[in-house]
Amino acid sequence: MSATITVTNLGKRFRRRGANAPRTLKELILRGGRGLRAETFWGLRDVSFSIAPGRTIGIIGRNGAGKSTMLRLIGGVGRPDTGSVKLSGRIGALLDLGAGLNSDLTGRENVYVAGVISGMTRAEVRRRFDDIVAFAELERFIDSPLRTYSTGMRMRLAFAVAVHIDPQILLIDEVLAVGDLAFQRKCLDRIRQFKEQGCTILIVSHDPTQISNLCDEVIWLRDGRVQAYGPTDQIVEEYVAFMEQSPRQNTPSIPTEVLANGQLLQAGGNRFGSQEIQITAVRLLNQRGIIVASLDSGNSLQIDVDYTAVKTIRSPLASINLQRPDGTICFDTSTEANGLILPDLIGTGTIQLQIERLDLAGGDYLLSAGLYEHDWTSTYDYHWQAYPLTITMAPSSKGIIYPPMRWSIHPGSKEVIVEESVPHIR
Repeated sequence: MSATITVTNLGKRFRRRGANAPRTLKELILRGGRGLRAETFWGLRDVSFSIAPGRTIGIIGRNGAGKSTMLRLIGGVGRPDTGSVKLSGRIGALLDLGAGLNSDLTGRENVYVAGVISGMTRAEVRRRFDDIVAFAELERFIDSPLRTYSTGMRMRLAFAVAVHIDPQILLIDEVLAVGDLAFQRKCLDRIRQFKEQGCTILIVSHDPTQISNLCDEVIWLRDGRVQAYGPTDQIVEEYVAFMEQSPRQNTPSIPTEVLANGQLLQAGGNRFGSQEIQITAVRLLNQRGIIVASLDSGNSLQIDVDYTAVKTIRSPLASINLQRPDGTICFDTSTEANGLILPDLIGTGTIQLQIERLDLAGGDYLLSAGLYEHDWTSTYDYHWQAYPLTITMAPSSKGIIYPPMRWSIHPGSKEVIVEESVPHIR
C-alpha cells in the first residue's frame, strides 16, 4: 500500500459580504443599492509541498489559517482557484462526520449508503458490515432509525464506516475526539494501524500533543500560506512558542483587574492583546437573564461580551472557547465560523452569543473570550479561561456531551422504553 500527494501553488479564494453591506431591505433601498459588492480574500495562497508514501503529516495553525480548506481541496471537495493537487491511491476522508447520514434510515441502511458513497461496492460493505458495526459498538441499535441515535452514536457509526474502506490516503480533520475516552483510544489505535500498514495520513488538529504523538512531519499554515514544514518536534515547538509569545509581545502593561467573579485578569498571564479594543466585561446569563456561574445541562446560555474601542476598529472577529480544566476543548466558535461579519466598531457596545442548548456533561468548565483583527493576524484582547462555569443536573460522564437520549429494549416486535434521559430545562 503506497500513495503520494503533491500540492503545487495551491490557492483558494472566497467571497464574503463587506463589513458595511446593508443588512435590511430598508437600508438597501435608502442607500440606492450601494454596498452589495462582495469582498474577496484568499483562504489559501501559493501552497506547495510533497508527501512521500506512508508518511503521517500534521497540519497546524490557528483559526482561519486555511487548514480545513487545504484538506478539503486535497480530498476533492471544491476546486482550487490556482495550482493543482496530484495524488495516487484510494482516499478515506474524515472531514465532517455524519454529514451524509440520513435520519430516516436505519443504522444498517446508513452503513450501506455511507459505504457506497465512500467508494466501496455493496459486496465490500456486506463483507465488512459486522466489523463496522462491532467497531462502532452499535450491534443492539443497528436496525433502529438514525433519528433515535445520540450525537455520539452517529459520529461513531460514521467514523466506523470511514475507517473500514482500506484507504491508501487518509484525511482527518479534527474528528478524533469521538465518543467517550475508551472509544477515542480505539480511534487512535486504528489510526496507528493505518500508519503501520503504510497509509499516507494527513491530520488537522489543534492539539500539539496529539500531533506530536502521531505525525512524522508537520506543516504549519499561517494566513493561508506555509509558514514552515519539517520534523514534528521542531515545527510544533516553533508553533507553540509563536502562539505563546506573539500576543504577549503585543500586550501593553495594564493594571491587574479583579473580575466580578473574583478571578484575577493579568496582562501577559491570562490576558493578551494590543488593547486597541478592550473587553470590559463578560457575563454568563441563563434564560431568565440572570448572571450565573452554574447552569443545568441542556439549558440555554447567553454570553455577553462588552467592549470599548477608542478608535474605529474595522470589522473585528470575536471568539468564545469552553474548556475543561485539563485543557480539553469542549466548544470553540467565532463570528467568522458562524458567517457573521461585525461592522466597524467604535465606542462601547456588546457582542452577544446565544446558545440554545448547552448539552454538556456535568462538571467544571472554563470560558475564554477574545477579539481579533478581521483576518486573525493579531489579537486585540483575549481573556484566557477567566470565566468559570459549572454544569449541573447531569449524571457523571466520561465524555463531554450529554445530549437528549433514551434507552430501549425490543423483545420481539414490541418496543418498551426502559429509561428516557433528557437534560432538564427549567
